[in-house]
Amino acid sequence: MSSSDTAYAPIYDDLIEEFGDVLAESREAAEETNRASEEALDWSDLKGDRRDV
Repeated sequence: MSSSDTAYAPIYDDLIEEFGDVLAESREAAEETNRASEEALDWSDLKGDRRDV
């Protein structure tokens, strides 16, 4: 099936209506996890005066 051979898929629309858009929700969860992990691993504010060590 080529990209120009698109067909209407009402079952997909019905599934989204019944269960929600799982792909969009998982994408949002992955993006939030990525933001949280970047924040947790950001040690830039810990750069201090090394003479105290």
